[in-house]
Amino acid sequence: MTSTATKPGGARPRAAIAARTLRTDRWWVQPLIIAAILLFFIVYSTIRIFMAKWYYVEDYHYLTPLYSPCISNECVPGSAHFGTPLGDFPFFVPLGIIAFPIVAGFRVTCYYYRKAGYRSLWASPPACAVNEPHKSYSGETRFPLFVMNWHRYFFYLAALILLVNIYDAVLAFRGPDGGFGFGLGTLIILVNIVALAGYTASCHACRHVMGGRLKHFSKNPLRYRLWTFVSKLNVRHGTFAMTSLFTVIFTDFYIMAVSAGWFSDLRFIN
Repeated sequence: MTSTATKPGGARPRAAIAARTLRTDRWWVQPLIIAAILLFFIVYSTIRIFMAKWYYVEDYHYLTPLYSPCISNECVPGSAHFGTPLGDFPFFVPLGIIAFPIVAGFRVTCYYYRKAGYRSLWASPPACAVNEPHKSYSGETRFPLFVMNWHRYFFYLAALILLVNIYDAVLAFRGPDGGFGFGLGTLIILVNIVALAGYTASCHACRHVMGGRLKHFSKNPLRYRLWTFVSKLNVRHGTFAMTSLFTVIFTDFYIMAVSAGWFSDLRFIN
């Protein structure tokens, strides 16, 4: 039996349900799967950026996105595509310290990952019509959640990192003798670039950059076309978000395996 006492003014409150949820389906499966994926990516990427080895294949110019750009003196020969302006790193500073905080911040503050993270890791709420365990909610106004409001700034920086990754992909078309060549690793890197570009371009912040604050689309036809294109991508933002997670991990693992000598790269040309 539930209580539905009337509030002053005639408004009826929500029914006081004693059960945590009245749902009978397996509502916990999806947030559990998403939580497992997110935790796996966090653990894997954290381990990899602190390994400081097996991140570059010199013969084929393969550089894992987790270490790009590599700009310290500790970078293995050939992997510092933009020089070594940062000099020597202390032993406890990972070589991917430039890109990793940016791409991590971009993903954490992303609207899709906010939803996935809040539901799956923070249980706020874990599913529709399911009570959340937290007694109070302060919104995104206190540390660390106020960082969520920095998403557009992370987007600008992530777009620069994407350009760096594209440059790395271009270099991956060089063979051992310096001429043109490509192998399976090159194709894997390209697929990852497409996934990352789709994720970045479909971002809500990118959509705002293209058409936000415009009062008359007719006076800005180019930005309108770009806004329309990004809007079409935006409906698949969640798909790009999860796909790019797997492509980053797979690209890094493949480069690590080839660099470590676990198997050789399958070459198509040179």
